[in-house]
Amino acid sequence: MHIPRTSVRAWAVVAAIGLSSLTPLGAAHADERGAAASPGDIVSSEPSSFHPLPGQPTGTKAWKIHYRSTTAKGEPNTVSGTVIVPQDGRTGPRPLITYAVGTVGVGDHCAPSAGFPRGTALEANLIQQLTLRGWAVAVTDYEGLGTPGDHTYTVGRSAGQAMLDAARAAIRHPEAGLGKDTPVGIMGYSQGGQASSWAAELHGSYAPELDVKGTATGGVPGDLMKVADFNDGSYGSGLIFMAAIGQNAAFPELDLDSYLNPVGRTLLGAMKNTCVADGAVLGAFKSIDSMTTRNPLDQPDWQRRLRESRVGSVKPDAPVYLYHALADELIPYGVGKQVRADWCAKGADVEWHTIAVGEHVSGVITQSPHATQWLADRFAGKPARSNC
Repeated sequence: MHIPRTSVRAWAVVAAIGLSSLTPLGAAHADERGAAASPGDIVSSEPSSFHPLPGQPTGTKAWKIHYRSTTAKGEPNTVSGTVIVPQDGRTGPRPLITYAVGTVGVGDHCAPSAGFPRGTALEANLIQQLTLRGWAVAVTDYEGLGTPGDHTYTVGRSAGQAMLDAARAAIRHPEAGLGKDTPVGIMGYSQGGQASSWAAELHGSYAPELDVKGTATGGVPGDLMKVADFNDGSYGSGLIFMAAIGQNAAFPELDLDSYLNPVGRTLLGAMKNTCVADGAVLGAFKSIDSMTTRNPLDQPDWQRRLRESRVGSVKPDAPVYLYHALADELIPYGVGKQVRADWCAKGADVEWHTIAVGEHVSGVITQSPHATQWLADRFAGKPARSNC
């Protein structure tokens, strides 16, 4: 069967990247609207399961949680996610990874917590590398992905806070067996690279009580304006339209609808209910100008909000393993190099790796074992080796 070339490329993007059991955890944690006592407090928890493939056993216990976090504007919200703990007989403390997935789409059914029980989550096999080491894992669904409202896709502060609060929630979960002294690693690639980089930058100011040992982050879209310009009208252009939905979700005053022409309204309306496979196909090779009456990226308010999600303005207070593919076809290599340059200029401890052979999709696959071992070395107390 012949597969259209557009579909092949779109699927490459994909490769990258019961009510009675619902348990409210105490009156102090309030309701699903985000009025819990503090960020990281658990609103509710229910048993779930973690399967990299349909029915594949993993020797873990999992819970789908709703937990308190904070929007990009500093307002309380509720985010969903999953806590996964190996059932390996270990009784002492174990490390925790707070993990952010790459782009899955903006439809609620695309959330990682929806895919883990079915064995359909795109990065579950990478996450299993972590649980096989005996590490607990907290995977955020991000704001608005599986919870009310549109997903705030590519809004860095929202994503970073959701990651840190997922770690807090896992530590506070009464059945996870973790404690306040739990060593924490931060990990993510692509959209997850933006989220994990923001979590690294926010740790000292937002969640300083977490014992973060290091961050492994790759394929980082550190400058959204440059990423948008690179992908406009290409096979990665669907990511631009998803990002427009995400920015508008966080900042409704941007008034995205006022910029869209009828074709654009139809496209973005359809994309809100799709996962990345369909969204990539729907948006491929479409330019911003063909979807709008005027380009929102030419407007100061849109430019300001996109600049607010830039990575590199704050020094991470723990070591970082940072990597990017030289031939990345979605997030330019120069964007990743700039993150390195900005962090190094601020005195951060950065171990930088260029993936010489490969592109965006293969980058997360080939580097995941190395990034995981790097985190293992941090948990073991070995010194990091900066190559700034």
